[in-house]
Amino acid sequence: MQPKLTVQERLKDLRVVDFDLTLEELAERTGLSRSALGKYESDENAKDISPFAILTLAKFYGVSTDYLLGLTENKNHPNTELNALHLSDDAITVLTTGNFNHRLLSEMVCHKDFQRMMLDAEIYVDRIADMRITNMNAAMEAVRQSVIKKKGNNEEDLYLRTLELAQVQEDEYFGHVVSKDLTSILHDIRDTHRKDATTADENCVALEVQKQLQDAMDHKGSTEEKKARLFLANLGIDYDALTMEQFANLIEVLKLSKHMNSPISQRGKGSMTHGKGKRKRK
Repeated sequence: MQPKLTVQERLKDLRVVDFDLTLEELAERTGLSRSALGKYESDENAKDISPFAILTLAKFYGVSTDYLLGLTENKNHPNTELNALHLSDDAITVLTTGNFNHRLLSEMVCHKDFQRMMLDAEIYVDRIADMRITNMNAAMEAVRQSVIKKKGNNEEDLYLRTLELAQVQEDEYFGHVVSKDLTSILHDIRDTHRKDATTADENCVALEVQKQLQDAMDHKGSTEEKKARLFLANLGIDYDALTMEQFANLIEVLKLSKHMNSPISQRGKGSMTHGKGKRKRK
């Protein structure tokens, strides 16, 4: 995700994400022309945005003019005092260094499950559940020892093993809970930004090539066709997408390969495609 929105991105983000409006609808509701609004969202220099347009859009969206101009990341709280944030001096120093993605941090804090994650973290850090877990573990261990005295310590005994595994290791359990909370939050944020320009493509090129190579190896056609498919898969080319003319040119190239056992003629295409019939011309 992009750390900081440009002026153009802020304008488009407010219109599309926050208000779900088209340019035509925004023009009708603000009195600004559709062409001007479109230019404001696409002009990289943003030099042509008039003070009147900035004031009009800020009022309509309910944000500060500083936010629209990229001077602050705060839409609605430009003058909030530091003491209202309840942050320590060290925390403020970290937040003002600019060495991490502040936008991502803001989205994490605003996530619906953030407070639950903080609650679970507080339980873990302050060891609030320690005494109850210790008492519960002690009770189960007492029962386990009692059974051992009567029946012996059989490691394969289901009941004894159950009593052993039922004892909660607080460090592992709450570490897992907090980790699960955080992973869920990040997963939701990642899905939200799946279509962002700065988000990596879901389909890795290397994985796609690997799949094509595997498909070529699994093909049930002739040995020569497998070689042709492998050759093209290494180049990231779909054999089945070739036109008749492209196939003919491919054969001329493959005739030069010392790895082909026998020359392949264009007439052999029917046998190479083995049961698929004639290739359609495109």
